[in-house]
Amino acid sequence: MGRSKEERSLRSTYTSRPYCVKLSRVLSVGFLVQHWVYKLRKALYGLKQAPRAWYARLKSFLLKSGIVMGSVDKTLFLLSRGGDTLIVQIYVDDIIFGGSSHALVSSFAEQMSREFEMISWFFLGLQIKQGPKGTFVHQAKYTKGILKKFDMGDSKPMTSPMSTNTALDVDEDGEAVDQKEFRGTIGSLLYLTATRPDIQFAVYLCAHYQASPRISYRQVVKRIFRYLKFTPELGLWYSSGSSLSLRGFSHADHAGCQIDRKSTSGTCQLIGTSLVSWSSHKQASVSLSTTKAEYIAAASCCSKLLWMKATLSNFVLRFGRIPLLVDSTSAISLAKNPVLHSRTKHIDVMFHFLRDHYDKGDIDLVHVVTQNQLADIFTTPLEFSAFVRLRGLALVGKKWQDK
Repeated sequence: MGRSKEERSLRSTYTSRPYCVKLSRVLSVGFLVQHWVYKLRKALYGLKQAPRAWYARLKSFLLKSGIVMGSVDKTLFLLSRGGDTLIVQIYVDDIIFGGSSHALVSSFAEQMSREFEMISWFFLGLQIKQGPKGTFVHQAKYTKGILKKFDMGDSKPMTSPMSTNTALDVDEDGEAVDQKEFRGTIGSLLYLTATRPDIQFAVYLCAHYQASPRISYRQVVKRIFRYLKFTPELGLWYSSGSSLSLRGFSHADHAGCQIDRKSTSGTCQLIGTSLVSWSSHKQASVSLSTTKAEYIAAASCCSKLLWMKATLSNFVLRFGRIPLLVDSTSAISLAKNPVLHSRTKHIDVMFHFLRDHYDKGDIDLVHVVTQNQLADIFTTPLEFSAFVRLRGLALVGKKWQDK
């Protein structure tokens, strides 16, 4: 994020703004005066309107300061002054800002401190380290914390998050485990996927079984924790010398779900060599062929690439055809050649916008060999050497080195 960066958390955000909407509240049990209804003068934590009221106040302050709001992402704000640029990203009451000038960043920090009560804090719990060669983003402190929280600190380390023969299915005869604890482990792991794409698929798969957890599912979750014990300090490396080209990868595991036979889409997007977005999700409908599953996954990736293209336009970045790398030649042919026949006419029209944006010149569908299909790590358990190689392509395995 340039030469200077700061992370802050704003305190008492929801209660700091006079509330302009008439809203009454009955007091909870325990107050001396009962059966009274009170008019709120300020927003409260827990009030569903409070986040919007807080955002309105912060946005108003930033806009009055001459900062411009992003055209797509309304939590992104930018300021250009004298050839220098300031970038501000907010997430509720967490804020991270940086720019090409230390003086500009310091001036903004002082301006914010005069208006709001702020404390220095990790942005969303992320640890961000900057150096002349790049930026390293990780959650090592959080990782060690959840290992201790769930009594996995002394567990035997594992070299991968999931065994290749793992195939979770309904286990009605299995021994039930505490649902609250199981959901707690899944929630903690989901938060960690913000910087750990290498556990994305394993966590996604286990998350489907939170309603009725069994001991067999818990064993799979424990394997993820044992992998984290082996790799607590992995994170994402963003090289300062990387290009600003945009590209995406998409892949699908056809009929991978053992319960409903729906396919899993895996997608990821990179700027230069740096991974910036990724996902694993079950497709909404059953695919009758691998071609359809891959086509749907590519459409999902295309959607994210177009959103990123629009967002990056705020940084005066322009892109031609964005490469979308797919390892299915039949899915690529379906997008490039609109031939209707019995095997493809059932594909929902909503997914044909992939073909539309290819025709418009927004994306370029490129074939990639399976060995280099980065999105494969988001769709299926991989054999160890393949997993490590793809993890390296995602630049997850670099440790911070203060050089």
